[in-house]
Amino acid sequence: MRTLLICLFALLSVTPLRAQTVAEILSANAGLIEKSSRQTIAPVIDALAASGDPMAAEVLAAWQEKALAIRKGDGAFVLLKTTSDGYEVRDLTGATLGTATKTDVTELKPNAGVRAMIATALVQFTLSDPDISKRQAALDSIAKDPKPEALLPLRAAIKLEKAPTILAQKQRLEQLLTLRFDADPAARVAAITGFGADLGLDLRAALNPLVVTKRLAASSPPDGNIARALQPGRDLSQTEAYDLLVAAGLALPRLTIEAERAALLANLTDGMVGGVALADLASQAARDRAYTALEAEGRVPQAMTDAEAKAAVNDFQFYDVYVEPDAAVTSAASAALTSIGYRVDFMQAADLALDGLSLASIYFLAAIGLAITFGVMGVINMAHGEFITLGAYTGYVVQQWVPNYTASILIALPLAFAVTFAAGVAMERLVIRHLYKRPLETLLATFGISIALQQIFKNIFGTQARPLTSPAWLDGALSFNDVVSISYIRIAIFVLALVFLGFFLWLMKRTRLGLEVRAVTQNPGMAASMGINPDRINMLTFGLGSGIAGIAGVAIGLFAKVTSELGTDYIVQSFMTVVVGGVGNIWGTLAGATMIGGLQKMIEFLNPSNTLAAQTYMILFIILFIQFRPRGIIALRGRAAGD
Repeated sequence: MRTLLICLFALLSVTPLRAQTVAEILSANAGLIEKSSRQTIAPVIDALAASGDPMAAEVLAAWQEKALAIRKGDGAFVLLKTTSDGYEVRDLTGATLGTATKTDVTELKPNAGVRAMIATALVQFTLSDPDISKRQAALDSIAKDPKPEALLPLRAAIKLEKAPTILAQKQRLEQLLTLRFDADPAARVAAITGFGADLGLDLRAALNPLVVTKRLAASSPPDGNIARALQPGRDLSQTEAYDLLVAAGLALPRLTIEAERAALLANLTDGMVGGVALADLASQAARDRAYTALEAEGRVPQAMTDAEAKAAVNDFQFYDVYVEPDAAVTSAASAALTSIGYRVDFMQAADLALDGLSLASIYFLAAIGLAITFGVMGVINMAHGEFITLGAYTGYVVQQWVPNYTASILIALPLAFAVTFAAGVAMERLVIRHLYKRPLETLLATFGISIALQQIFKNIFGTQARPLTSPAWLDGALSFNDVVSISYIRIAIFVLALVFLGFFLWLMKRTRLGLEVRAVTQNPGMAASMGINPDRINMLTFGLGSGIAGIAGVAIGLFAKVTSELGTDYIVQSFMTVVVGGVGNIWGTLAGATMIGGLQKMIEFLNPSNTLAAQTYMILFIILFIQFRPRGIIALRGRAAGD
């Protein structure tokens, strides 16, 4: 018999105990489950999650959704599905048991706290679900509401993950949870330092809680992770220091002047209060003395006068203490946040420069046509902005006929050039050619044309904004990190600006038309004697400048609202770009656009709440700049400069 018992004991010692099934766990804990609460149910939920039973996830989900019940006839746990007549019932293996009415079962209705605990337990199942969308949803859920309970299931799920993208997300999320919730401080420090030069918003959101402090008042240095000692009057005011004492129960509430006055008046008897004559209560010290006497007699509530409060503050010490208890963790988090701060500042500067360059390309594209009509021909065309608007509306009309956005933009660009070229030629033939060498009349005439064109646009297209939709491949932005990004539309406009810069240089330097334009610009009489028709060249030059404005309108309309006033938003900047850069010089126009775009973005960065003020400051700066450099950044030389 003894030998048999020894053999049985040895067998039990080497044979692992069989894991409980979901049904066994539920049956053993039926009472706890039926009257579940957040304080008592955690072991049952943990046991179900760790059971390894294939039905564990479904049973937990049913319990969370109030679809788990106890059958009254035999006390068995069943799964419910609501039907028109009652419930469709399944057992815990998934087999159908028929139907039941509400009187046949006791529905289990866990409260919100229990459902939250079940949701946490379900994470480990959804993190390894065969459906990749469910795994992604589980990761998103953890990222939105990180909790320490998710750390172990996440680590287990990493070992099973096969999809590279999801695996990278799981590893990053595990590292973020580790630095916040791991029990080992060394692991948390390693997780913090492991991010290196990362600038992610999620990393900063995880690090910031580690350096949160709370202020304490104590008679001696407190136990804990002290951030710094505070000096009343320097690091915090006397009032703030005393409020800390009151909040900690180390001092009585402060006596206000109003409460003291009311108490003294209530205890005034025969011209005396607290042993002080009424005539002597003119000073605050006398009133405090009287109140103190009343306190000693128990006739007023205990409170602290200003002098007593100041003395109490001097008797205590004040500290900022980290909420995070481990000093190594807070030190690593502080160092990481400081390093991130420096890199973020640098990246913000880079992003600001990128924004300035993007805005400069827009201004250059808007001004390049004006650089031809004003810079080369000397014509002050106040209707240049309306040619930009005309180009944008041309793109809108094309999109009404060509629904494919890529094709419509490719059609709109040359068509906008043709339409605005024709409009520019018509304007030059009908108005401008009669006003050469008369800049004031040209300005007034083109200003009138500008107003007329705006009204025509309103009559045709209405006053509401019209959409000019960019192709899908221009949606989104090129992001270098969480700080630096630029939209694809801005990149396309930058490329378009470079294309037109190259086109203009080729046209002026490598073509007969460019040679004739330069000849007419420098000396019209000599050009005419050489067989060049100045009238024709002026017409073509004005049309070319107007046509380029139309193309600029299509590009600008892709990100700006297309209205009849679109051009007025860019006409001032276009003139400033040409004048600041240097009249008659395309490189000057480029330099002027870069200067104005960068300057405007810098001012907007310093004063982000008021873009109108930013434009005002920019104009003032330009006025001052012109005073010191009236010919612009790159001034013309030779005979043309004198003209």
